[in-house]
Amino acid sequence: MNANILDLRYRMRKVLRALESREQVTVYHRGKMKGILVPAGGTRLAKADKHPLFGIRTRDRRPVKKVMDALRGGRYRAL
Repeated sequence: MNANILDLRYRMRKVLRALESREQVTVYHRGKMKGILVPAGGTRLAKADKHPLFGIRTRDRRPVKKVMDALRGGRYRAL
């Protein structure tokens, strides 16, 4: 996550949530990187079932490869 000084002041809740999910926070001041906040100790990782998209396609019975191909699209679909 990238945060500037105002984010640290007004959106500290988002910064703390990012640190809780073991994400590094890069701090910027006037467009220049001033430091990196690193989550404290432990090897606690976020659980996959806590992710907001977990289980979104439980009813889809197509093979995973077909679902991923449909999501990604082909090179002709980019036009």
